[in-house]
Amino acid sequence: MKDTLPAPPSTPPSKLAEARQAAFATLLAVERGAWSTEALATKSQYLQPRDAALASDIVYGTLRRKGELDAVMAKCSSRPVPDLDPNVRIVLEMALYQLMFLDRVPDHAVVNDAVELTKRAGEASAAPFVNAVLRRALREHPEASEFASTPEWIMRSWTRKFGPVAAKAIARASLVQPRRYIRVGNGVPPEGALETGVPGCYELAIGSPGTYRFQDIGSQAVVPLLDLQPGQRFLDVCAAPGNKTAQALESGVLGVACELSPKRAWGLKSLGIPVVVADARNPLPFSCKFDRILVDAPCTGTGTLSRNPEIKWRLTPDDVPDLHGRQVAILKSALERLAPGGIVVYATCSLEREENEDVVAASGARVVRTMQRVPGRDPGDGFFAAVLTR
Repeated sequence: MKDTLPAPPSTPPSKLAEARQAAFATLLAVERGAWSTEALATKSQYLQPRDAALASDIVYGTLRRKGELDAVMAKCSSRPVPDLDPNVRIVLEMALYQLMFLDRVPDHAVVNDAVELTKRAGEASAAPFVNAVLRRALREHPEASEFASTPEWIMRSWTRKFGPVAAKAIARASLVQPRRYIRVGNGVPPEGALETGVPGCYELAIGSPGTYRFQDIGSQAVVPLLDLQPGQRFLDVCAAPGNKTAQALESGVLGVACELSPKRAWGLKSLGIPVVVADARNPLPFSCKFDRILVDAPCTGTGTLSRNPEIKWRLTPDDVPDLHGRQVAILKSALERLAPGGIVVYATCSLEREENEDVVAASGARVVRTMQRVPGRDPGDGFFAAVLTR
């Protein structure tokens, strides 16, 4: 695959399609395995705020609705979508997203810029094809089901667990831009921030968070389940990136963070607590026991598809059993370090039973209570959490 559209240089390129160039470069990077958040930050760093916002809209809208866009493309294309060069397919996906869901840019500008992007991507021979597909889409207005943007195996899994109505609501929620929540804790919220039902969590519809960090309300709802008290010994088993660890430290606990990746562990140093690099699937390297332990386990992330839409196009059904085995091992290891009368909270941002209820059952722990946050029903990302004792 060719990539002739690198991140915009310090001297901005020609005015033509600056936002679209950044969006295309980001989507191509995601195609190659990058994460959208990191790729977009790199590719749009030199854009003006308005152009950066458009690039973000195009990237996330295209990724969220990729299945629907490909279905529309198939109705307007003389070539099978899977056979298209990735450069051409990505140009068409982002152009179709703009034509179908955005109204801030005239249709003719979208088509013209798509043709130009195709040429700049080194696919000049495909430019007439791109033009023909988009103009046919404008003439015929073909439709496709919004549920085409949720892989069938994921929809089946949600239907089994939550029922067909809830499954469709989850799928619809994954197609919209997530709301913005900040962690204020014991501080004073910025002007315009709205209280939520989670202590210390505020919604910030617009504006800068100032000194506060963005953290989804679903994520912030997990730590209160630990019932933290000052002076308790607290262990976060899978701590990176550290948002829940920082939230726990607000309570005055004596914290320790554990993380598998040395690079990610280094990023936790700013928390001001001991950080240990260890594989939590194995016995944890501590001689002491902890009053409270958080296991925010690695998971498929199917509760975060609005925020991380590329996940659904990368996951396969085979990924779930592998994660289940890792999650059970981590939870059992954490339970071994629990002090008498202590609490472990096992949490994931997955909606899959195999990663949640089935892991808890396999651990042998006693369940005190569970929490399930479901997109389309509850605000924010989807989360599962279980309060456990030995």
